[in-house]
Amino acid sequence: METLDNMLVSTWSNVHSSVPPSYVQPIENRPGKVISSSCKAIPVIDFGAHDHDDIAKQIFKASEEYGFFQVINHGVPTDLIDEAMNIFKEFHGMPPKEKVNECSRDPNGRCKLYTSSANYKSDAIQSWKDTLTHPCPPYGENMDYWPHKPSKYREVVGKYTIELRKLGLKILEVLSEGLGLTPSYFNEGLSENPALLVHHYPPCPDPSLTLGAAKHRDPSIITILLQQENVLGLQVHKDGEWIEVEPIPNAFVVNIGLLLQVYIFIIDPFIFHFCIVLISAILN
Repeated sequence: METLDNMLVSTWSNVHSSVPPSYVQPIENRPGKVISSSCKAIPVIDFGAHDHDDIAKQIFKASEEYGFFQVINHGVPTDLIDEAMNIFKEFHGMPPKEKVNECSRDPNGRCKLYTSSANYKSDAIQSWKDTLTHPCPPYGENMDYWPHKPSKYREVVGKYTIELRKLGLKILEVLSEGLGLTPSYFNEGLSENPALLVHHYPPCPDPSLTLGAAKHRDPSIITILLQQENVLGLQVHKDGEWIEVEPIPNAFVVNIGLLLQVYIFIIDPFIFHFCIVLISAILN
């Protein structure tokens, strides 16, 4: 029986000169013509601006029209962002067996390492990525199952996830107000179980044949995504076109999930996104 450490894309991708058949996407699903981010881009919202009402209007407009936006001057310290990204790179750069061992302590299986997707065995076509995931923020038993390695993982990622939770709650409060709800509406029970996902998209011999993540919509309230600088890969589908999401240093991409779309009534009900694997979004 094949073990997880041998199944990880990062374990065997550097010795393959071609994409294995199980990772080859059907022609209709492969990366196609993309609108450059210089021609069209998802909105960028400056959280450092002082006009709260204007920020709220921008968030609500972006959520309605795109289901995506980027946030800058969001309050998450840049040195903490850099530390977290470096820790994630270090984790995915560890030997395969060591990575698997670090993610095998949780009896409930919430802290885990997987390849392709959490439904690997049932995936008709595999995705070109490995993923570390675990619950956050770090309190109670959740943190007991986090990786011990790299040595500063718990310290750095603990601080990082706390800051991201603050940012997420701030965004949800603004959206709640825009919908005429109490500011804490989406914070009362709906957002108590956030999870961290750290994707690693290893270099691919032929990126035109496969995807890091196929076309999908997130089944969540919101997703807050940190892209690696200077690495294109995330694309958003709107009005029949695929739009590249340009990585902005220290910015976060916010995706309005399906649960929140029910309230916002997204103008385009078919806003999807996917991730191509030109190069790694976490570790090259």
